[in-house]
Amino acid sequence: MKQWIKEVGRGKRGARDLEYNEALQAADSIINGGSTDVQIAAFLVAERIKTESSDELLAFIDQYRASSHRLPFAKESKKVIDFAGPYDGRKTFAATIPVSILLSESGVPVFLHGSDPLPPKNGVSIKSIFENLHVPIAKTVKEASESLERANIGFACTEKFCISLANLRQLREQIGVRTVLNTVEKLLNLSNAKSIMLGVFHKTAVNKLIPIMQTLAYEEAFIVQGVEGSEDLPVHRNSFIYKITNDSSDSMIVNPEEYGLKRKQRDEKEFIPLEEQVAIIQRLLDGEQSDDIEDYRAQVIFNAGVRYYLFGYSNSIEEGIQVAKRQLIEKKGTERLERWQNLLVTNSLR
Repeated sequence: MKQWIKEVGRGKRGARDLEYNEALQAADSIINGGSTDVQIAAFLVAERIKTESSDELLAFIDQYRASSHRLPFAKESKKVIDFAGPYDGRKTFAATIPVSILLSESGVPVFLHGSDPLPPKNGVSIKSIFENLHVPIAKTVKEASESLERANIGFACTEKFCISLANLRQLREQIGVRTVLNTVEKLLNLSNAKSIMLGVFHKTAVNKLIPIMQTLAYEEAFIVQGVEGSEDLPVHRNSFIYKITNDSSDSMIVNPEEYGLKRKQRDEKEFIPLEEQVAIIQRLLDGEQSDDIEDYRAQVIFNAGVRYYLFGYSNSIEEGIQVAKRQLIEKKGTERLERWQNLLVTNSLR
């Protein structure tokens, strides 16, 4: 590992990007015990300062995928959509959770993944939200497969599928800054999905990610600059959506105002604690339309409508929005959530 630290840590003028095969060796050294904790920390921080190249990111993704337990590829995998958000948690509303539940109720297979909160944000993790919604947290390939098959939705505790990441948790907590691993964990593709929606913080990340997404052989990938770097589009402004296929990439702009769903920007210092996140989701899925949750309802409807359209389940965003509105009014989300929760009871009786 020393040689790779020297290459990426020479400073502003001397540091260079590793070639793909070199980065593979660095990642292998981290995964398979060829590096000390001090060396790993030094390498990750040096990479953070230098900024990772596309080849370096791809090499780390490939190595960590190889060290993960992933669902076996099947024809059904082509239909599964991977929603990949930040693992460091949320301070604002995690709309992707109720949106995913609505999609699964409509027959759209969806897969989410995460871990306990990580730096730099240490926010409310979607794992903890799912746990408090009393839904199955997949810890094995079998559990994840059963959840997708029987409820059309699954959530995986990533560190149970990728022990190599779990082994670095304490080190990452001590470093306290974003590293290459913050991108790697989102792109492990544990479900072997052919479609993905990925959230990023900055538009500058998009150009770096486009060749990576094409190399990873997704049939279609959508990158959005969502709330807190998530896959959740905001409802106070326009958003760019980048569509990437094997041989092309283009972008579109979506405007919530066009659909009567624009809302004022909420307080940037807003923090929604775990218990409140769970309560809002349950109220929304149960069809409630109270004023105090109207902004969150608009965000769920908008995001669901956009996703129905992007992944080919509606002919337009407007049509997808109407589907989502009807689902909430008819409490279809609560029905789906209860069905998913019941998998816990069924499995406990086996």
